[in-house]
Amino acid sequence: MHIRMVGTGSAFAKKYDNNNALLEIEGFRLLIDCGITLPKALHQIGHSFTDLDAVLISHIHGDHVGGLEEYAFQMMFKFNRKPILYIAETLIDPLWEHTLRGGLTQESLTKLEDFFEVRPLAINQDIQLHPGLSVKLLETKHIANKQSYSFLFNQRFFYSADMRFDGELLQQLVDEGVSTIFHDCQLVAPGVVHACLDELLTLPESIQRKTWLMHYGDAIEEYEGHTGHMRIVEPHKSYEI
Repeated sequence: MHIRMVGTGSAFAKKYDNNNALLEIEGFRLLIDCGITLPKALHQIGHSFTDLDAVLISHIHGDHVGGLEEYAFQMMFKFNRKPILYIAETLIDPLWEHTLRGGLTQESLTKLEDFFEVRPLAINQDIQLHPGLSVKLLETKHIANKQSYSFLFNQRFFYSADMRFDGELLQQLVDEGVSTIFHDCQLVAPGVVHACLDELLTLPESIQRKTWLMHYGDAIEEYEGHTGHMRIVEPHKSYEI
């Protein structure tokens, strides 16, 4: 299993594109989130939407879903194909009603299922997306009263959505066999809706050594050498998990 970050930036980053990724296993290519900058960033690394087998959405913020309108239209009008959308059951209605309805609705096209093959995901259950690839959605805290889900792939790779610091959860995941953590990181304290670097630096060394930092601001170069035992995920680089 390999992961390649299409972008590694925070919602406000201008240099690194939105924090979206391609997870690949045995020829199956899963897009993790589809933010505002994703269509252009995907093109810049030599891919088009037709190269994707499915998309998995973590929560309803623009840097994670803002590219879905173009994805839907391109697949419908250029490629004549309905893409597979994996999404938590609880996010289906908000995604359509609060994000996509205004731009996508036209004539007889009036619901999310007109554009995507929607595959609802139950929470806290291991679900096979492809032979050799399973995911469990874990609800993690981000914005009050807005549901957000992080991903546990194959019981060993934890990929955070935007989430507040939760050292107990990270310790539990490592105790249960997680070997790699890709974690969003706000560089400057305080971490109100994201884990900030100062908080992540309080993690035990054993967890830090498994942790890679992503979803960071444009000043990330200034922090090289100051992230403890945690490493920084580079944009466009492929990592074996």
